[in-house]
Amino acid sequence: MPCRAKWIFLMKMLTDNRRYDGEADVFSLDYEGRGVARVDGKALFIEGAMPGERVRFEIIRSKKQFDEARVIDIIRYSENRVKPKCRHFDTCGGCSIQHIDPTAQIAFKQRIMEEQLERIGKIRPEQILPAIYGTPWHYRDRARLSISKDAGGRLKIGFKAKKSHEVIDVDSCMVLPAHISEKLPKIKQMLQSLIDLDLLFIEFFNSEKLTVLNICSRKKPPSQKLRQLEKWFDTILGCEKKQWQIWLQAGRQEAQPFYPKDCQPLGYALPEFEVEMPYKPGDFTQINAGLNGVMVGRALKLLDIQKNERIADLFCGLGNFSIPMAKSGAEVVGIEGEGSLVERARNNASANGCFDRVSFSEADLFETDETVLASWGQFDKMLLDPPRSGAYAVVKSLHAPYLPVKIVYVSCNPATFARDAEVLVNKGYRLKFVGVMNMFAQTSHVESIGVFDLENGI
Repeated sequence: MPCRAKWIFLMKMLTDNRRYDGEADVFSLDYEGRGVARVDGKALFIEGAMPGERVRFEIIRSKKQFDEARVIDIIRYSENRVKPKCRHFDTCGGCSIQHIDPTAQIAFKQRIMEEQLERIGKIRPEQILPAIYGTPWHYRDRARLSISKDAGGRLKIGFKAKKSHEVIDVDSCMVLPAHISEKLPKIKQMLQSLIDLDLLFIEFFNSEKLTVLNICSRKKPPSQKLRQLEKWFDTILGCEKKQWQIWLQAGRQEAQPFYPKDCQPLGYALPEFEVEMPYKPGDFTQINAGLNGVMVGRALKLLDIQKNERIADLFCGLGNFSIPMAKSGAEVVGIEGEGSLVERARNNASANGCFDRVSFSEADLFETDETVLASWGQFDKMLLDPPRSGAYAVVKSLHAPYLPVKIVYVSCNPATFARDAEVLVNKGYRLKFVGVMNMFAQTSHVESIGVFDLENGI
């Protein structure tokens, strides 16, 4: 029996005798990757279902205007359904759409972005850009795993369950880099010896030359535990081909390097622009370093930078876009709300030889207004890279004569992107291009990049 047919047969054997509340034909996916159906005129969101499928479902939450359910059995399968690679997929909240073919995942995210633009922003882009995507597995260069204890006092380490605070214990992870995933059992075994420190979480930060394991606990480890930790490192991680380093963090204090002390810093490269970007654990960096370089390249191409243009990079972080823009000949002003990142950006600009073409300042971009924006002067172009809450205060405060002729907007939330896009269109911009970037494969997170040109602009 072929592998796919065998899997379908086994699923039916396991589910045929389970209770279910009804059957439904699924016609779409919502923004969380759940199947959408209608039963007796009421919307139904079914976890694990896909468009084109007929499923038996069990209702897990009933509300006035819609119900939430999970799949009990699949009567008719979508051609885009695949077997999830991870055995924890049904319970772990780290991934939500492993059951969807990677190509179909991208199409789903493209549709979600366009639907949000039309529904919230009442906008249709003039042109859809080709999607940016990379490997769908082992791509996460930054991750936080939660820690809890079971009834017997044994540690559980993993992502939290879907829509729950329960920690799903995992011994491998298909989206973490392979060399990290394979070390999870040994790391959990080591952490068990530190259980009396009231462990909170662990974090991984992976770069080309170094992987950092940050251990966060409420209590500071005593010297005896520290010696044990050094010995464990020398035995388990010290002989690895890739260099590892342990950092320790007590509660809300800043993480500090512990062992070994003499490691080179974390960092990523943007070879197209001859840029090296060192960073520290806790700094915001893109979770998918492989696609970050592609994204930066596309953003700068869309900006169409001309020599000596004055360009604003708002929500600039440690200079991910600012420094390549300065290296491309622009005069760049980077604005960031976190002081430590501003300092890091200045250091990065100096290290990359473009400090004379870029300046960085700290400002709260969520509370900005027309007066603040005007104080920064006239910009030819602007790049926005806000967090999930978007850049509403910025776009609302843009006004003549300080309107840049072009804005490139990098978004990690299609709803706030659509909201901000409507504001920009009402100020005289047109949404010329938009496209998705599959930075978070196997999840429903939608990242996109859009280009707004000022009507009657250059």
